[in-house]
Amino acid sequence: MQRIVERAGYVPAVKVGATVFCAGQVGRTADLEVIIDPQSQFLACWENLRVVLEEADCTFEDIVDMTTYHVQMSQHMAVFREVKNRVFPRATCAWTAIGVSELAHPGLLVEIKCVAVKRDG
Repeated sequence: MQRIVERAGYVPAVKVGATVFCAGQVGRTADLEVIIDPQSQFLACWENLRVVLEEADCTFEDIVDMTTYHVQMSQHMAVFREVKNRVFPRATCAWTAIGVSELAHPGLLVEIKCVAVKRDG
């Protein structure tokens, strides 16, 4: 994630006490190239979020609030949900999905922003 700090000047997450505020994660490669195939992009997005959380000593199970931003939501939501259901635990956090006209870079279809709280024990 150091490349994003160098290129865009922000950090992928900020930890305050036991709470981790994650910046929106997208589906791109380590070289910051947007992945074109929707399913592969969605998988990479979840993996990038997992990496950010792991650095903060958290997992998907620690997420308490999640917002997803979708370009062409009606066209891609079925695939996004299928990928989400494969990699993300069900019924563990509040989730809001919002349709948007575009994201920061052409070709991005989803961005996932969340708040996680590291739980004791």
